[in-house]
Amino acid sequence: MAGGQSGLATRICNKVSEQGGSAVKLHCIIHQQVLCAKCLQFDHVMKPVVKTINFIRSKALNHRQFQQFLEDMDAEYGDVLYHTDVRWLSRGTALQRFFSLREEIGKFLADKGQPMQELSDPVWLSDFAFLVDITKHLNELNTKLQGKDAVVSQLYAHIKAFGNKLKLFERHMSQTEPNTAHFPSLREVHENFPRGNSGAKNRRKYAAAITSLSEEFGGRFQDFSAMDNDMLLFSSPFSVDPDTVADNLQLELIEMQSDDELRGRQQHLSLVDYYRQLDKVWGSLAWKTLKTPD
Repeated sequence: MAGGQSGLATRICNKVSEQGGSAVKLHCIIHQQVLCAKCLQFDHVMKPVVKTINFIRSKALNHRQFQQFLEDMDAEYGDVLYHTDVRWLSRGTALQRFFSLREEIGKFLADKGQPMQELSDPVWLSDFAFLVDITKHLNELNTKLQGKDAVVSQLYAHIKAFGNKLKLFERHMSQTEPNTAHFPSLREVHENFPRGNSGAKNRRKYAAAITSLSEEFGGRFQDFSAMDNDMLLFSSPFSVDPDTVADNLQLELIEMQSDDELRGRQQHLSLVDYYRQLDKVWGSLAWKTLKTPD
């Protein structure tokens, strides 16, 4: 897809150049988002969680006994989930399931003579809960970035929205009394251990983690940010001031904005379907402004 000599993206760029235009190659948005998430350094949480999951699931006898134990305890879930780096969404789902079953897991491991000391440590539990919540937000973003007929401007809108959410989270965590409205797991731990979370130290740690994540998103998506005006022209052509666009597009944009029929269609069709139905006269504006990831 992205090979420098014969990749599909390179061939498309060469073809566009032959026609007198230019195209932009952008790295996969979903992959970029996943790489951003890797900046969260919480190995002290992930390692014991993964170790425990492997202990339960890697041996058939342990696994059967654990499932029966959960059934006898009338637990919310019937099993823990494996985590693998290859499946991007698995980290969040595995952490969420483990957190929901932490009490049952603790009792099962104690019965097996393999107690998990971290489950009684309020500081570790607080870190665990924070990781569960922030990973859930990342998973929700990842899901929004998937699907059929999504164009680059719509995908980047999700990225920008998430960047603003991170700034909100950072402000909430920096308060003297942290606002955990968007971190329900962390709030639950704080309510259970009101004096055992080293309050100020944890606030700084979580705020710093969110800041690092925000900076990672800003750095990896700076190419998209530089194209913000172009994407706005493509996604909202009827609300853009012609004076703010390139000279070679201004007259065509004015003609387009003066066409009431086109304006009506744009309000009732999806972005993809709207540009698909444009005739060749108006389609040239779409091709001039549209930039898609490889």
